[in-house]
Formats: sequence, C-alpha cells, structure tokens
Amino acid sequence: MTKSRILAWGVHAYTALGLLLAAGAVILIVQGGDGDLRLALLLLLAAGVVDCTDGWMARRVRVREVLPQVDGRRLDDIIDFHTYVSIPLLLLWRAEIPGDGWSWVLLLPLMASAYGFSQVDAKTEDGFFRGFPSYWNVVAFYLFLLMPPPWLSVGILVGFATLVLVPTPYLNPGKGGPWSTLTLTLGAVWALLVLGILLGVVRPEGLWVKVSLAYPAYYLAVSWLLVRRR
Repeated sequence: MTKSRILAWGVHAYTALGLLLAAGAVILIVQGGDGDLRLALLLLLAAGVVDCTDGWMARRVRVREVLPQVDGRRLDDIIDFHTYVSIPLLLLWRAEIPGDGWSWVLLLPLMASAYGFSQVDAKTEDGFFRGFPSYWNVVAFYLFLLMPPPWLSVGILVGFATLVLVPTPYLNPGKGGPWSTLTLTLGAVWALLVLGILLGVVRPEGLWVKVSLAYPAYYLAVSWLLVRRR
C-alpha cells in the first residue's frame, strides 16, 4: 500500500473517531448518572473538533483522488447526524428538558434536522449552510447548564427547529466562506472556554456560561447580516 493510500485511510479513520465518541456519549447518557451527562457533552465537543478538522486533513492528502471508492462526505454526514442531532436530543430527554409533559417537543428538531440533512443543496458553493445547521449539541449545552424555565426551552427548541426548515443561509466557515478566519478563530476560543466549563476549571460556571453565549450570538448575527447584504 502506498503512502498516499495509508494517509487517506488514516483520515477516514480519524473521521470515524467521531462515531466512537458518539457511542461513548450514548453509553454515558443511558447508563450513567446525572454527573455523567457533563462528560457526554465533553465527548460531543471532542466529536465537533474532529468534524471541524477532518475536512482540512482530507483536502491535504487528496482523499477523493486517492480513495475514490469511499465517500468520506457520506461517512461524515452519518456521524454528524448522531453527534449534532440525535445524541444531543437524547441527552436533553435524559435530563428531562424541557420538562414533564413536553418531551415530545424533542421530536420536532429531530424530524426537522432529518429533512435538513437530506437536502441535496444543504451546503452552498459560496460557503453557507442552507437553513439553520442543526447545532443541537450547542443548544443542549446551554439548556443543560442554564436550565431555563420549560416554556423558554420549548420556545428555543421549536424556534430553531423551524429555522432548520427555512432556507436562509448560515455561515459555513469550514468551506472558506465570508468571515471564515474570524469565525474559526472565535470558534476555537469558544471551544476552549466550553472545555474549561465542562471540566470545572473556569469559575464561576454560571457567569462564564453566559459569557460564552457571545459566540453563538455573533454567529447568528453575522449570518443574518450577510443574508441582508446578499
């Protein structure tokens, strides 16, 4: 086996690492105690890091050319649906969010994201997602740590599920779209802050969770601003 093929298979294995992290998160959610849900969020954060870096690696080693018989994008989409959608929603169900009698609301983002993932044009060529990009892992992080009242949790879940269905462009910095460098840089800072929060290093936790909301707010604001300009 040539060096290029070994590297290409290595990138696919790296992508598949996200599936192992997803499996670990499911075990923690289903079999662990309440304290293990925080560790499950950590594994989902790690899976997000893998997802943000494997595309760059794939382009560096020319995976499509070296291994044309393996569709890395399809593998990536399969893993992403678990780590960004189904497992975060499972965690919210396990944490009894949004509250008694409202668990059925979690089916709305699940079905909306299934629709979003199945769209042929879910990602545009000029660096955008079409519709809210199903960042339910981020939503789960904030709902779990901030524990807003049930009515607000329901509103957030229904609102973002609706935005998945609306074909409005959202930033896709991994594709080198507008503001990609700034967005990736701020995203890395945000991920480090979230890591510190989940590990209990950053104190007081409640304050820094609220401070970290600045990055999701930036992402949404810039996405909607660019839509107006387009």
